[in-house]
Amino acid sequence: MQAAIRNAVESDLSRLMELESESFSSDRLSRRSFRNWIKASHGILLVAEEEGMLIAYGLGILHKGTRLGRLYSLAVHASARGQGLGKRLVQQIEQQAAERGRLYMRLEVDECNQTAIDLYKSMGYRIFGVYPDYYESHHNALRMQKRIRFPSLPHSAMAPVPWFQQSTPFTCGPAALMMAMASLDASMIPTRETELDIWREATTIFMTSGHGGCHPIGLALAAQARGCTARVILNRKGPLFLEGVRSLQKKEIMTTVDRQFRQRAKESGIEIAYSESPLQKIEKALQAGKSAIVLISTYRTTGSKAPHWVTVTSMDDLCLYVNDPDPSDNQTGLDCQHIPIARDDFAKMSVYGNNRLRTAVIIGR
Repeated sequence: MQAAIRNAVESDLSRLMELESESFSSDRLSRRSFRNWIKASHGILLVAEEEGMLIAYGLGILHKGTRLGRLYSLAVHASARGQGLGKRLVQQIEQQAAERGRLYMRLEVDECNQTAIDLYKSMGYRIFGVYPDYYESHHNALRMQKRIRFPSLPHSAMAPVPWFQQSTPFTCGPAALMMAMASLDASMIPTRETELDIWREATTIFMTSGHGGCHPIGLALAAQARGCTARVILNRKGPLFLEGVRSLQKKEIMTTVDRQFRQRAKESGIEIAYSESPLQKIEKALQAGKSAIVLISTYRTTGSKAPHWVTVTSMDDLCLYVNDPDPSDNQTGLDCQHIPIARDDFAKMSVYGNNRLRTAVIIGR
């Protein structure tokens, strides 16, 4: 009799904990985590049941605002192994993720777990990177990926863009810029000191609340000061981000800062190109060996309407891929690297504020 696969429910918690303990000696999910994933709208927690006994589970996570799913955990009881149950669970997670709009599924697997690696390879997963010292055992994790929709399209080549996590709530711009520069020059090592230096050079002084964010022209000037070429793409003229503050004095200061940035860009030979859609220009830049950072609104990823800089890592026929310097809840650095976002979705994401600002900075050697 073949085991039945269904969605997990709260009454499964005790057996899930037993299975977790039996299957893993470290990096175990807690009872609280299992309970959260049973309820989470962006989680897929499936269990396999045979004769009333829970003998396996699989957990997939759907990242908000992207087309990316992640196979987070898979466990099969020793007595049920060798029957293809793990494969069935993964296939059903893939199917549900695809039905909910995800295009790619990713996973991490211990480089010493050859059985699991062979399983994933047999299902079409490809190794695209290594995450060193990932597990409590200090083993490396192989990073694997599979396109789960539109399989006829070519697999996207991952650009060698390193990931750097912003160290403050207001330095996404410097973090994104450092990733872009490091992708062009391996000797450029992102550090917190450089991150803060760039923020001081590029800040708009004020923002909706707290510390100021970074102006695209300010970021371009910071890149040029560090030996890169820079080109700014904007869809509007005039001072930026003014709608984010109410104080007339703050607006006047931000207008002065904007004017200073534009004057310095003119003196430095930095081009400011006006365009309603930067995607085509970004694609050409990537093809020419350059890098790009783009301003997005976080509304589709976190529900807030904050301006946020990300680094573009590559593009293909279907998606644009980004490194996000700011992991949200339940995310690790792995979840923020080379995130696939459908072109149409990105066109909606890369608009900020009531004035519908679109902007990007192209970085070259």
